[in-house]
Amino acid sequence: MRLFAFIALVAALVVACTRAPRQPTAPGTTTTGPAVTSTTIATTGMPRSEPTELWIPHIGARSSLIPLALNEDGTVEVPPVEQPMQAGWYSLGPTPGEVGPAVILGHVDGYRMPGIFYRLRDLVPGDDVEISRADGTVIRFVVRKVDQVAKSRFPTDAVYGQTPGPELRLITCGGRFDPAARSYVDNIIAYAIKSEE
Repeated sequence: MRLFAFIALVAALVVACTRAPRQPTAPGTTTTGPAVTSTTIATTGMPRSEPTELWIPHIGARSSLIPLALNEDGTVEVPPVEQPMQAGWYSLGPTPGEVGPAVILGHVDGYRMPGIFYRLRDLVPGDDVEISRADGTVIRFVVRKVDQVAKSRFPTDAVYGQTPGPELRLITCGGRFDPAARSYVDNIIAYAIKSEE
């Protein structure tokens, strides 16, 4: 069920990343790097607690987080495109801090405005991502890589597969905008790991 739900989430990203074709975002670049080694990585999880806020200092991205579940047709809900600065978390998966990959979705743009993840492609290994939770904790994740991949080759296992500790996935659209499909052809995916520091 979790794998089906995530495949549905990937399909929903096509809808989440569409917009009027007048001002497509410039293609992002693929940024990869070595595993983060300068930080102590968490291997044990925390109790489940809903995330309430996202803060990414390097790109100035701050948003409250709304829960995203499944639509009636089995696709995953996405943040409202008319509020492109709103991010959301996939509430049927792990919460940030639990063992496993927590998934946060955000628009690259919408309504001819930059979205919350407009600069997601600019993250580099070592950048911080902070998540505030309903239990009052603030968790620091460290970016280990950022990939740009064709939607047709979405790495479901790498994004959604089991992990030995708490991890985070940040997903948006990127690459060339296809006016005919009214969608970007790629996804930008940031992979981050929870730090104990």
